[in-house]
Amino acid sequence: MPIPDPLVISVVLPQFHPIPENDAWWGRGFTEWANVAKAKPLFAGHHQPQLPADLGFYDLRLPEARNAQAELAREAGIGGFCYYHYWFNGKRLLNRPLDDMLAGGSPDFPFCLCWANENWTRAWDGKQREVLMEQVYGDEDDIAHIDLLIKFFRDPRYIRIDGKPLFIVYKAGELPSPERTFARWRERAREAGVGEICLAQFEANGSGSAADPSSIGLDLSIEFAPDWRRLGGQHHVTWKARLAIALGLLSKAYARHKIFDYSEMIKRALDKAAPFYPYIRCVSPGFDNSPRRPKENAVILRDSRPDLYEAWLRSALAWADTHRVAGQRIVFVNAWNEWAEGNHLEPDTVHGKAFLEATQRAVSDASNCNQRDVT
Repeated sequence: MPIPDPLVISVVLPQFHPIPENDAWWGRGFTEWANVAKAKPLFAGHHQPQLPADLGFYDLRLPEARNAQAELAREAGIGGFCYYHYWFNGKRLLNRPLDDMLAGGSPDFPFCLCWANENWTRAWDGKQREVLMEQVYGDEDDIAHIDLLIKFFRDPRYIRIDGKPLFIVYKAGELPSPERTFARWRERAREAGVGEICLAQFEANGSGSAADPSSIGLDLSIEFAPDWRRLGGQHHVTWKARLAIALGLLSKAYARHKIFDYSEMIKRALDKAAPFYPYIRCVSPGFDNSPRRPKENAVILRDSRPDLYEAWLRSALAWADTHRVAGQRIVFVNAWNEWAEGNHLEPDTVHGKAFLEATQRAVSDASNCNQRDVT
């Protein structure tokens, strides 16, 4: 499959179909849509609920839904999807869309995988921390895991960097011996005839190694956006604001939640120094996890707009032009469909396709610029 230049990869959450585990943990028929549909605005101008437009409340067990996602992405200039992959010592969750896609060959759209190697807990919805599915690491598990992954690496749609299948670990620093795990994976892939693989980490909030990824056996790092260390611009945190909240002049949401400015977050992201190791930039159309945490401790990036996102993406594409990875311009977008985190390119009832159209303009201009340089 030909590799587009630039290559924009968007992160996809496969949570939008029921599974027995979620039935047991959250109630029968639960998917992310349950939180999305019941969201409410917490302050004046708060964009909630964020409801899907063109694709509706889809079920990712349906090939029609997966094909519609890929078609929208292709029209917007997105070159591939990065699907979260959930593996817990041989137990997989939310795997049906991936397995059906692998077996059926549809959609015909490039993809790669990211291992979401966190414990599955109740913490994400603001409830008391409780581990529902624990990550347990081990030598035998490393082999079983890579043997499963090799099936995906063999697929002609699988995204490659420098000819090597790209696999991402969300929190590489959580592995007890990452060097040993990654060396074992590489050896097993070579033995299976896949050849060399490209191993990467998402890097933010200490989720990856703090230094050169090669120090733990990785090939590169990928920025994770938003970067919680660089949000900035928190709204109404002064003593005057607290007084106004107490007097009822400001919404209590400003005291109960952490509300930041989207444009200020972008400025801080752009101010980050370029690391000396192979690195891929990432941008985000927004963030608001109040559907998951309606009562307290939500993080909300208010006033996110397509034009601000487009400017950020253009900057990331320009950066990628001078910091190529194996000769490729690559940028990640987080996320394609994190609806319960207010972080999605998929059309909603307020912005429609505006974020997708912004993506298309930025990618098209970068592509045309590259063609002019070549000619």
